[in-house]
Amino acid sequence: MSCRKGFFSLFLVLGIFSLFVFSPDSVHASRESELRQERSEVQSELNEKREELENMQAELVELEEEIKIINEIIESNEKEIKKTEASIEETEADIAELELEIEQLEIDIQRRHDILKDRASALQKSGGAISYIDVLFGAQSFTDLIDRVSIVTRIAQSDQNLIQRLQEDQDQVAAQRQIVEEKLVELEDAKLELEHIQELTLEQKEQNEAKQKELEEKKAKSEKLIEELEIEDRELEQMIEQAKRARQQQIVQYSSNSSNEATSAHVGNPASVSGNLSTIINAGNRYLNGNTRYKAAGGRTAYDIENGLFDCSGFVAWAFRQGGVNVSASTAGLSVTGTKVSTSEMKPGDIVFFNTYKTNGHVGIYLGNGRFIGSQSSTGVAIANMNDSYWSQRFTGHVRRIVE
Repeated sequence: MSCRKGFFSLFLVLGIFSLFVFSPDSVHASRESELRQERSEVQSELNEKREELENMQAELVELEEEIKIINEIIESNEKEIKKTEASIEETEADIAELELEIEQLEIDIQRRHDILKDRASALQKSGGAISYIDVLFGAQSFTDLIDRVSIVTRIAQSDQNLIQRLQEDQDQVAAQRQIVEEKLVELEDAKLELEHIQELTLEQKEQNEAKQKELEEKKAKSEKLIEELEIEDRELEQMIEQAKRARQQQIVQYSSNSSNEATSAHVGNPASVSGNLSTIINAGNRYLNGNTRYKAAGGRTAYDIENGLFDCSGFVAWAFRQGGVNVSASTAGLSVTGTKVSTSEMKPGDIVFFNTYKTNGHVGIYLGNGRFIGSQSSTGVAIANMNDSYWSQRFTGHVRRIVE
């Protein structure tokens, strides 16, 4: 009798133990663990993107400072170029003026040369030195002789001075021409050098502005991604809290032997639900004519749906709603919804995940024959082949079944 009582007691203990271990509470605990793991990954990704954003912001500040300095250099170079161009114009005007002076001086030189030439010719015709003697001995008196000697001397001196000034003027013209021409060459060389520097500076400015634009675009994408990750983080926090409350409620209800009520009070996604699977699979066909494009956080408003504006999780959530099933509109939420199945068991209507910018970063609805429909960033809503090089590298076998 005591032996039977012992067996009965052991059976009762094992029964109670199995009630807790294999009860739906263990499902809640498992799901809560999955959600916490998913949230940990999202928060890790969020911290990484925030750090990247800070680095980009610092790089942008540094780049903007470089652009500011380059703009100052460009402005300074432009001033120097204008100043040099003004000097060149001034020098060219000096050259033009000097050319006129040279032209006049050459006329004067030629006139003086003609005077000397005429005088030499006249002297040669009159016998040269004999004419000079005739001038002296033709004097009527001593006073007249002195005057004649003085006149002859002044004429000779005048001729000598004329020849000297002629040489000096020629030397002066040559010197002035050389100085001005050298100055013009220097100015033109300086202008060419400044223009070359300006060209290099403008190229650097274009490169910096292109880099700035690229960084701004990356920054905008990072900010959008951070916003999406923060939304996912909040959704996961709410889902964890839901699962936690459901688990606690289940424990209370099981402890009072109200398992049926606990089951009816179950909060969270069941392993599978009923719904029109065909409607879910074919819901996106209306967008396959190209009237669609990818939009971050799209598919949450009537306007987005009307105009085919979806992100991947927004499209999946919308398609399931068409079949009467409400699911999370985030990849994080979808990644723990329904039942996980192996790739060998997957069938049309299952959801498939891809590790793109993060683990489970992209999701779509499996159509069969290695194809899925989803909203891709390059195409919007479209059918893609899971076996092509891009998707096959990012598919790691994560498949979940929401509708049987």
